[in-house]
Amino acid sequence: MDNGAPSGVRVFLVDDHPVMRNGLSLLLTQSGHTVCGVAGSREELLAFLDGVQAAVALVDLSLAEESGLDLIDDLTARGVPTLIYSMHEDSKSIERAFARGARGYVTKREVEDVLLAAIAAVAAGQRYVSPEVMRSLAGRVLASEHDAEAALSQREEQILDRLGRGETSAEMSRALNISFHTVETYYGRLIRKLGLSNMNELRKFAIRRHG
Repeated sequence: MDNGAPSGVRVFLVDDHPVMRNGLSLLLTQSGHTVCGVAGSREELLAFLDGVQAAVALVDLSLAEESGLDLIDDLTARGVPTLIYSMHEDSKSIERAFARGARGYVTKREVEDVLLAAIAAVAAGQRYVSPEVMRSLAGRVLASEHDAEAALSQREEQILDRLGRGETSAEMSRALNISFHTVETYYGRLIRKLGLSNMNELRKFAIRRHG
């Protein structure tokens, strides 16, 4: 199997399911990599990790009563980059993993080539975000935008719609019978509510929404 991955990457597996560990070990070995250790808990990880030289630690987030997130600190302290391989696809789990220092994230329902590409990238010092993870994060962004838009008042909706149509502040002031200053005040409210940075971003958002 040729995945463009360097041969001989030393991988340490952390998963509390023996069947999963055996399956991953077979896949990695057949792909030219070396499984240099396995663990099903933090205790087992710490007992064996110092005795091996792993280039990547492939870690499941759910380890019986433990969380794989807590192992990221242990691995990082020993200079071993962590690649999360988990059934959890929600954006919160993904964001927490990267916030703790994970170098990559792959979901367990993705094809083997995605996992092998992730191992190659992390071993080479790169970050890796799988296609399913990217979709989950994109969905989170879109949902946040939707929630923010749902919180807009009727007047804010009017301002945003007119801005998207290219109206100037003066034109809005006349059409809505409000002062120029009030229009500018609504701009500030919209920027805050939509999580934007400035007027330029608000104008682009309005045009995209209207278009």
